[in-house]
Amino acid sequence: MSGWYQTYPEYKESGVEWLGEVPKHWVTQSIKRLTLVKRGASPRPIDDPKYFDEKGHYAWVRIADVTSAKGVLERTTQSLSKLGSSLSVPLEPGDLFLSIAGTVGQPCITQIPACIHDGFVYFPGFRGSKKYLYYMFAAGECYKGLGKFGTQLNLNTDTVGFIKIGLPSLKEQHQIARYLDHETARIDLLIAKQEQLIELLKEKRQAVISHAVTKGLDPDVPMKDSGVEWLGEVPEHWDVLPIRRVVAGIEQGSSPIAEDRHPNASELGVLKISSVKNGKFLPEASKTLSTGEEFDSRFEINAGDLLLTRANTPKLVADACLIKKAPLYRLMMCDLIYRLNYTNEIDAGFLCYWLTSNPGRVQIEMDARGSSMTMAKVSQGHILSWILPKPSKKEQAQIVNYLDQSCSEMDLAEEKCGHLVALAKERRTALISAAVTGKIDVRTWQPPNGTENARIPTTSTP
Repeated sequence: MSGWYQTYPEYKESGVEWLGEVPKHWVTQSIKRLTLVKRGASPRPIDDPKYFDEKGHYAWVRIADVTSAKGVLERTTQSLSKLGSSLSVPLEPGDLFLSIAGTVGQPCITQIPACIHDGFVYFPGFRGSKKYLYYMFAAGECYKGLGKFGTQLNLNTDTVGFIKIGLPSLKEQHQIARYLDHETARIDLLIAKQEQLIELLKEKRQAVISHAVTKGLDPDVPMKDSGVEWLGEVPEHWDVLPIRRVVAGIEQGSSPIAEDRHPNASELGVLKISSVKNGKFLPEASKTLSTGEEFDSRFEINAGDLLLTRANTPKLVADACLIKKAPLYRLMMCDLIYRLNYTNEIDAGFLCYWLTSNPGRVQIEMDARGSSMTMAKVSQGHILSWILPKPSKKEQAQIVNYLDQSCSEMDLAEEKCGHLVALAKERRTALISAAVTGKIDVRTWQPPNGTENARIPTTSTP
């Protein structure tokens, strides 16, 4: 935080729980006293092509556009026609808006002419710094107590308007926003570098797995053409055969009703497809078997089980994992999961690594192609027909041991990066909250060496 931890000389009670004490010279105001809070609008029916024009002046903003924009809207995937924009709410560069549907409570400042639908509210005529108000929303603290039934955040024009905020002078609002622009840009750069490293580690992990299960561990071994175009060469002494040669049968799970919560150690659970991800078994993603539902032991998860998802998006369908250690509680497979009953001819770890490798995924995605982008499926027939490069059982075990160690090291490095990202995001939120609630005094702050990293655009109207 550049060493800026000093506080204001005097404070007073704000009378607002989330604000607590604020600097003595600040005032506390409801947002509706500072600006109108209005809702966006949508042309109907929204899928009518006459409302869209790729050369239209106004971009069409969806919730997904705001999520990916990370506070600054620079582009969207669609633009409205003149008719479409006339039936929506147009905003100009520098305008602030807030999501009240989907990813609720997410603020954004547009840098382009854009139209918003009724899943957003905006603030025409706000008498203050829009960037300061942006950071007030970005801190998230002002939403406390606005949850529907105390949990799910539920916003509309009234709830947003009644939010009370701490308000310094306009000059001080600009200075706080300026400070936060600089500091959050520094934190965002750190986060971006760590996230880039995570992606590189994931790519390396896939490359190491893919090479090991197709080329083996000996760089000098003679190679042969596999006879499969997308597989290329494999070691000369390896077999290339369909999976049906090493899998005696496939079981499909059941479809019991589950509660939307994780089971405790004394409860029965249902294993969902989210528990099988990127070759890993994630028991914490399982759900609790509903009261009155029968636990079918035929589909119970055990150590040594090789699982594969039957349905998901085309990029995730047929994700596999090997259960190396039985979970602490009893779990049964849902009907979107297969269990592969492998023979003694194959090491289950090798088969799992093959199924999650890049070349292994090629044939999976070929069979999933043409399915819905929201749900693709693979049949038992598909699985049994997939091609498998197969070394000896001894070499399979060597490859598995090598990959277990290598992947464990890369997973640990990825976990450390993820921990740094989480800490940086927590620090970012805490810093914003401290600044917009007056817990730190940045009135005399100046950027080091006279440079600034302005992340949120300067608005045309302060």
